[in-house]
Amino acid sequence: MLEGAKLIGAGCATIALAGAGAGIGIVFGSLINSVARNPSLTKQLFGYAILGFALTEAIALFALMMAFLILFVF
Repeated sequence: MLEGAKLIGAGCATIALAGAGAGIGIVFGSLINSVARNPSLTKQLFGYAILGFALTEAIALFALMMAFLILFVF
């Protein structure tokens, strides 16, 4: 019973990974849209996109860490 609850909890914790994937897609989609509108700001916009990617990926890593904590610690 406890093992089943751990698996269900880890599965629920990994739902955030889908949101992180969508967030990364939105970040780079917005980058393409912005560069198409104003190509002279490409370098500055790319820096902002990398920052957005890093922050979104950090959320994904926290969600993955929580899933592993649920599976292997409790």
